[in-house]
Amino acid sequence: MSGGQEADVTRAEPLMRGHRAGAFIADKAFDSDAVVQAARRQGAEAVIPPKKNRKVPRDYDKHLYKERKEVAWFINLLKQYRRVAPRYEKTARNFLGFVHIASIMILLR
Repeated sequence: MSGGQEADVTRAEPLMRGHRAGAFIADKAFDSDAVVQAARRQGAEAVIPPKKNRKVPRDYDKHLYKERKEVAWFINLLKQYRRVAPRYEKTARNFLGFVHIASIMILLR
């Protein structure tokens, strides 16, 4: 968990460490050379659309990028639970517990 004022891209590399994946799918906010290199070091493909201000745009798999919407939909469903969206819990452990409970409730529908 990071503070609300901190950019998500700063937490991308530490979250990627120790995980095996074929692809790292993210939105334009994660388009940085450091994140792309971290994905490649782990043997994963970086499926991140380039920002408009890039001098040399990078290619990415547009069909695989469409899979990202399923995760976004699930997160949107999680945010409908009152305790999850505003992060009422003070500790990361308790917050994760409520995320698990909300996820189970969504999957049991």
